[in-house]
Amino acid sequence: MVADVEQLISAIKNKQFSRRTFLGSAAALAVTGSSGAASSISPPLPVQSINHMTISVSDPTASLAWYQGLFGMPIAARQGNTIVLQVGDGPQFMAIGGSPSDNPRITHLCLAVENFDDERTVQILAEHGVAATTESGPMQSRVRMRGEEFGGAASGTPELYFGDRDGIVVQLQDTSYCGGAGLLGEDCLATPEPAPSSGLLTLHEFNHFTLFVSDQARSMAFYQSLFGMQVDTYQGALPVMRIGAGKQFLAMPAVPPLAGRIHHASLAVADFDVDRLFSVLEGYGLAVLEGASSADGPLQAYVTMRGSDRGGATEGTPELYFTDPDGILIQLQDLSYCGGNGYLGDECGTVENPTGRNN
Repeated sequence: MVADVEQLISAIKNKQFSRRTFLGSAAALAVTGSSGAASSISPPLPVQSINHMTISVSDPTASLAWYQGLFGMPIAARQGNTIVLQVGDGPQFMAIGGSPSDNPRITHLCLAVENFDDERTVQILAEHGVAATTESGPMQSRVRMRGEEFGGAASGTPELYFGDRDGIVVQLQDTSYCGGAGLLGEDCLATPEPAPSSGLLTLHEFNHFTLFVSDQARSMAFYQSLFGMQVDTYQGALPVMRIGAGKQFLAMPAVPPLAGRIHHASLAVADFDVDRLFSVLEGYGLAVLEGASSADGPLQAYVTMRGSDRGGATEGTPELYFTDPDGILIQLQDLSYCGGNGYLGDECGTVENPTGRNN
């Protein structure tokens, strides 16, 4: 099995693989012994879903008004001056940091695990090379005890953060975590504070995050060894790492000059239609960039057509992006989007591996 892992990582590094080859290699890792029986070994920390992201902004009050005006997200909890905006029916949320920042960005993402225990999780991370410290730099973890003054439990709500190989900060919490009080942070407002308006678009859930890393093979090996994220879809040569059993995922393109940053977050809306979304965004004051493949400033929107060369539909899978008032990049996709083929990117897990099974 060690040889299989090394061969797989080497293939990724040298880009000497196809979707079929990678899936076949991944399938081989699930087979042990001469009998070829499939192993049911669970990963150390089987993540179930995306829980939240926190953004740092230049003007928290203005950003709160802007996001609520667009999406109508209610306030589910308050952590001191940090505002927790509920996404969909919760417990997923977007948190807006309470202090003005001269470096606006997505500061971290959070993944949910069942039966969260901070001490056990710190130990598991240490066994995988993540040292327990008071920081959350590369390959370091820390636990913050969020007290009542920051909306936590009287005895403190444990919140665990760690830095991955490139220093990207990931938080781990219980599947019930909503950013509130209680030992698990599960105690939020019984009735969330409604936004001033219903908003123009309704968010249902997080779909994915794209992380820029320095070494794709190394980062994938790290995340998979901890979380067991399976690869069932490719965007060209880019593997899509599935989170839990749903459509959520992480993508980790190697971009060494920009490694260590969360490039963008993607959120899901119902009835995805580019023209409709552009009309809403343009009416909200965003400039629609026709024919652009990126934004160069705040309050801009554009669409890229991911073709069959990158795992999309032959005619192109539309992927819509916009930047907020600070230039933070957000993607919007259909509820069915899984990063795969088809016009809505909803066709995933259909590539057969050499064993004849579909992943």
